Amino acid sequence: MYIFIVISSILSLIVQEKKQITFPANDGIQLTADVYMAHEKSAPLIVLFHQARWSRGEYLEIAPKLNRLGYNCIAVDLRSGGEVNGVDNLSVKEAENAMKQTRYIDAYQDIDAAMKYAKEYFADGKLIIWGSSYSSALTLRYAGENPDAIDGALAFSPGEYFKSQGKSGTYITEGAALITKPVFITSAKGEKNSWWKIYEAIPGDQKQYFLPASAGNHGSRALWDKFGDSMKYWDAVEEFLESIE
Repeated sequence: MYIFIVISSILSLIVQEKKQITFPANDGIQLTADVYMAHEKSAPLIVLFHQARWSRGEYLEIAPKLNRLGYNCIAVDLRSGGEVNGVDNLSVKEAENAMKQTRYIDAYQDIDAAMKYAKEYFADGKLIIWGSSYSSALTLRYAGENPDAIDGALAFSPGEYFKSQGKSGTYITEGAALITKPVFITSAKGEKNSWWKIYEAIPGDQKQYFLPASAGNHGSRALWDKFGDSMKYWDAVEEFLESIE
């Protein structure tokens, strides 16, 4: 019992209360994010982006677990999204008030701004980008276009989601072909065809993917405790993260 209490106390110290911040997007609107700084700035930092119609609330239980694994985290509201887990997307409201478009592709500038802000103010160590659904596709594009800005990328359920928004049907694949850093892709079992060509385009041998034996889930929600196969995803994520430490 004493050992359990000591371990619980240590874990409670490691997982710090999240702090809400704002910072400017490239076009000047204010973006909102939750910062989970459980370690010194020299620890690796993961910047987390949500899926469609959602918010930074997608990471309410994921970020503290990443803290316990030794990572600092920033969960960002992109301008294309909504509410999840009781957390409103405040960046969407800012964009709408400024009469800005809020399509998936419009959020790419937010990803760029978030990564630069994270590097300047929160990351003295390795910087990792992580996306969910549409944002995971954009993170792969970002990783290809900015090879020196990241040390690794994780994409949960990416795909070519942007043809209806003025981009080619290979917009993400073209970006992925330029990636030079370690990459991890996963999804629900039935979604493999949505991203396999993207995965094949990534050069080198620093890429990994995971597909569950079960049906699995779309996006980063696959890691939520309420899903019985979430630990399989976590095992794959941890293995990948350890490979880039």
